[in-house]
Amino acid sequence: MDMGESDSQDIASQDIAQESPAQHVFIAPSLDQEAILAGASYTHHSAIPEIVTENSSTECVLGVDEAGRGPVLGPMVYALLYVPLTQHRSLLAQTHRFDDSKVLTPTFRSSLMKTLCTPGTDLFQHCGWATRVMSARDIGSAMLRPAGTYNLNAQAMDATIDLIKDVFAKGINVREIYIDTIGSPAVYQKKLERIFPTTMITVAKKADSLYPCVSAASVCAKVTRDAALEVCYQTYASVADAQEEPQTAAEGWGSGYPSDARCTTWLKEHVDPLFGWGSECRFSWGTAKDLLEAKGTRVDWPVEDDDEQGMRVTDFFSARPDGETEKETNELTTWFGRPVAEEVF
Repeated sequence: MDMGESDSQDIASQDIAQESPAQHVFIAPSLDQEAILAGASYTHHSAIPEIVTENSSTECVLGVDEAGRGPVLGPMVYALLYVPLTQHRSLLAQTHRFDDSKVLTPTFRSSLMKTLCTPGTDLFQHCGWATRVMSARDIGSAMLRPAGTYNLNAQAMDATIDLIKDVFAKGINVREIYIDTIGSPAVYQKKLERIFPTTMITVAKKADSLYPCVSAASVCAKVTRDAALEVCYQTYASVADAQEEPQTAAEGWGSGYPSDARCTTWLKEHVDPLFGWGSECRFSWGTAKDLLEAKGTRVDWPVEDDDEQGMRVTDFFSARPDGETEKETNELTTWFGRPVAEEVF
């Protein structure tokens, strides 16, 4: 995926309100403020539910989904949630009404996550979950590699596979896995079936609206991303604002999507001509690239002298300084090993 394709992930204007963080988003244990402010990616796993640890034969269903694939601001978060098969639809869909996080209000998403993280609740007792927070800095740097570009699909797939492997490593008896697709469902499913051959795997479009465990995973991902956006935004809040009611990310840069006018306005008003923005911005996105080209400082790097091009490391050891013996010079020039004649082989 190139810079231009990234911005094709924009959302319709009527969906922006649903994508914006809640006014008082729940701060889940999956929020590592220090890592987020440092622009670092990290993984969080909840405690394994007692109902699963007490009986290792308990068969579980696991769902995976993401939040924040298309925004130019903030991390992309992958999440999974597992629950005993016997509780899958009754607990998640019927009792707590989990659904695709994009059709739930920000406040309701936040309340579901709070219940999931509160000891003593039925969700806490039966569900385990995990998140992989992929920072904007790491996403951008991987996509802008001069060689061997690590595109967004590959990053997302690796995050999914690593999260699932972590759950198996903990001894969870996962019998069924449901995943919202990345690209072609059939191709993605075949790859996962090769990696996890003993598990029934279903990869489908709109899986977050079809399978409750995927819906619950989407809520974990979205609430974690919302809280991360809030942490990132507060670094820009002025001292005067901090003394009053703290301004939320929804009021400042909104959902973080390029199609959100609050986001593009914020980017234009806060661009540094030399450094652009902080680690909350995906510099590989076309939106950020275009703004930097229009408002940034142009830097012309000097061309190296011709006589310095093509030099090898050992060339720096070829001349003997005054007073150095021939033996000492030879030791330096053979530092990396001596050539071996073909006859040896």
